[in-house]
Amino acid sequence: MELMQAVSTDYDIAKPWFKRLTRGDWLHVAFVVAVTGYVLARYAGRFDVYELGVFLGVMPALVWLGLAFKPLRLFLPALGVMAMLGISAYGGDLTRADQAFALKYFLSSQSAILWMCAMFVLATVMYWIGIFIAALRPQAEFATTAGQMGTWFTWVAVLMGFTGLMVRWYETHLMGPGMGYIPVSNLYEVFVLFALITALFHLHYERRALILEGHQARALGGFVLLVITAAVGFLLWYTFDRGAHEIQPLVPALQSWWMKIHVPANFIGYGTFSLAAMVAYAYLIKQHETVARPTPLFALWLAGAAMWMMFVGPGLLRTTRSTVEIAIWATAGGALSLAFVAMRSRLARLLPSFDTLDDVMYKAIAVGFAFFTIATILGALWAAEAWGTYWQWDPKETWALIVWLNYAAWLHLRLVKGLRGTIAAYWALVGLLITGFAFLGVNMFLSGLHSYGQL
Repeated sequence: MELMQAVSTDYDIAKPWFKRLTRGDWLHVAFVVAVTGYVLARYAGRFDVYELGVFLGVMPALVWLGLAFKPLRLFLPALGVMAMLGISAYGGDLTRADQAFALKYFLSSQSAILWMCAMFVLATVMYWIGIFIAALRPQAEFATTAGQMGTWFTWVAVLMGFTGLMVRWYETHLMGPGMGYIPVSNLYEVFVLFALITALFHLHYERRALILEGHQARALGGFVLLVITAAVGFLLWYTFDRGAHEIQPLVPALQSWWMKIHVPANFIGYGTFSLAAMVAYAYLIKQHETVARPTPLFALWLAGAAMWMMFVGPGLLRTTRSTVEIAIWATAGGALSLAFVAMRSRLARLLPSFDTLDDVMYKAIAVGFAFFTIATILGALWAAEAWGTYWQWDPKETWALIVWLNYAAWLHLRLVKGLRGTIAAYWALVGLLITGFAFLGVNMFLSGLHSYGQL
C-alpha cells in the first residue's frame, strides 16, 4: 500500500489526467508520435498487416510507460539514437560489422550485447561494494555513491542490450531476402531479453522504493543483479562455447507473427518471477535476524546454493567437464551462499523494510502472472495455427502450465488468505526453481515440439 501511495506523488491526482501532465510528459508524447510517423513513413512497406498492428499497439504502450516510469522519457530517445547510429553505420552492407570502428567495438549487435554483459557485471560489483562498505562499519548506511553507480551501470547495460537487439533485428534483414525477424527466436536472444526485462523491472521498483526507504533501497540491487549476472555468465558461455550469437534462418515453426507477441510476454513473466525470488531471498535474510523463530540457517544456505547451480549448471552439464571442475563450481556456489549466511545480521539492517520487500515481491509476481497468462493463451493460439491443436502436452507446455498453477496458487492464497512472510518468500524461491526448469531444464533434458530451443 505504501508503495502504491508513493507512485501518486509524481502527480496531483485531484486534477483531471490531462492537466497533471508536465511539459516533460508532453515532450515524451510528442517524441513517440514523431518516431511512429518516421517509422511508418520509411519502413511501413516492410510490415505485413500483423506487424503493423503490433507496432501501432506498442506505441501507445510506450507513451503510457514513459508517463508511469519517468526515466524512460530519456531512455527511449537515447535508445532511438543508438539504434539509428548502428543501423546507419551498416549502410546496407553486413560485412561492415568487422570493418567500421563503431560497429566492431560498440554498435553491432554482438558488440553492444557484450557491453551489456560488462555493464551488468560492473553494476553488480558496485551494488555489493556499497553493501560491504556499510556492512563493515557498524551503524553505517548503504554507501550512496557506490549504489548510485550500480544504478547507472544497470541503466547503461539496459541501453546497450536493447540497442543490440534493435540492431540485430536490422542485421537479420541484411542476411538475405525473407530473413528478417524479431530477435526473440532462440535461446541466445531470449536470454538477452530476460536479463533486460529483469533489470528494467528492478530499476522501476528501486525507484519507487527509494521514495520510502532512501538509499537503503539500493541494497536490494545487489541481490537482484546476482540473478542477472548469473544469466550473463550463461550467455557468455553460450556465445563463446556454442557460437550461439550467429544469426540463423528461422525454423518453419517460428515463421509466424505470433512469435512477436508471445515470446516478449512470456519473458516478462520469467523476468518478474526471478526478481520476486531474489527479493524473497533478501526477505528471508532480513527475517532471520529480526523474528523470534527465524528461518533455519541451513535452509538459507541451501536456497542460495540452489539458485547458483540453477544457472551455472547448464553450462557444466552441456560441456565436457571433469568431476573436479564441477566440484569446484559447486563449492564456489556453496561458499557464496555461506557468505550471505555469515553476513546476515549486517545485511539485515541494510535491506529495505519488510513491508517494502513484501510489496515488491507481490507486485512482481502479480505483473509476471498477468503477462505469463497472456503468453500462455497466445502460445495456444500459435500452436493451433502451427500444429493444428491448441494443446498437446508437449514438455514445454506442461511445464508452462506448472509454472502458471504455482503462481496462481500463490496469488490466490495471498488475496484470499493474506499469505505473507516466510512461507510466501520460500514459495517464491521454489517458484524460481520451477520457472528455471521450464525455461532451461526442459531445453536440456526433454524433447518435444519446442526442440528448436535445445541447448
